[in-house]
Amino acid sequence: MSKVTLKDVAREAGVGTATVERVVNGRGGVRPETVEKVFLAVTKLDYRHRMPEAYRGLIRVEVILVRPETSFYSRMNHAFERIAALLDKSTVVHRTFARENDPVEFAHYIANPAVRRSALIVVAPDHPDVVTSLRKVASHGTPVVQIMTRPAPELPYIGIDNYAAGRTAAYYMSRMLKGRPGTFVALCHSGAYENHKERIRGFSDYLAGHDGDHLFSQVMFDYDDDINSMELLRDALRDDPAIIGLYTAGGDNRSVASVLKDQAQRGVFWVGHELSQQSRNALREGVMSIVLDQAPEIQARRSVDLTLKALGLIELEVSPEPVRFLTITPENL
Repeated sequence: MSKVTLKDVAREAGVGTATVERVVNGRGGVRPETVEKVFLAVTKLDYRHRMPEAYRGLIRVEVILVRPETSFYSRMNHAFERIAALLDKSTVVHRTFARENDPVEFAHYIANPAVRRSALIVVAPDHPDVVTSLRKVASHGTPVVQIMTRPAPELPYIGIDNYAAGRTAAYYMSRMLKGRPGTFVALCHSGAYENHKERIRGFSDYLAGHDGDHLFSQVMFDYDDDINSMELLRDALRDDPAIIGLYTAGGDNRSVASVLKDQAQRGVFWVGHELSQQSRNALREGVMSIVLDQAPEIQARRSVDLTLKALGLIELEVSPEPVRFLTITPENL
């Protein structure tokens, strides 16, 4: 194999050899965007030259998350933090928390970051402005990876099969309650995320396609507000004595557990998402029946790997398969 030269690096980066020479020898005077191109070319071609220490943190992967106070996003945030600590010093993972309840502002930030980014990993609300911004960023050559939800279906996605998760919830619920007629209801954050809509769609489709004694009567939107979810669930249980099954498509576990504990005599079969301390307690107490956990740590790792591969920094093959969600019961806690 022939030795890689400055000309080879320049050709790969689309710049002149003089520019490559300035970059690899740390002479300065080169725009950060150009330095990044040269660095990526050096890495891809395995050019045997140690890059200057000044280029530490040159590759900046931005991760945009929401709701850091929730158990799920707290787990994912800490996973990205741990992964970042193990990466090469040339790469940093910067975590940003955006307000999901203002999709216009969210979209503006995606398209207009505060600092230069090399790649973007994002939890994106399903809003036309957000989708437009994602496509704009990707069209300019920045690798974009969607996690948790996939509002832009043509762009890479790392996460579980949310439709399958909803079907799985309905599968367990209908089978465990076989022979016990009644109605099922669902609680959902909102219609802001494609993943939640897919879960509800899967839950509904499974029940519609299987004859039984159960009616899926309503979906309630609580926007992950504890008081709102408690009021919605209490009202539903009061108005419909036939409710025997509850599917929470988001992570509203604490408030739901409180309501179902107060009405334990109803014997409501509850399937929810995310293994938090609240859901652990609910499982142990017999209030919750099944938890579907989507392993945010695996999502974080795989999304970073996919991003680094897109940048040409690693050759590792990243599985295109959905992340497998875990089914947790009181017996396998």
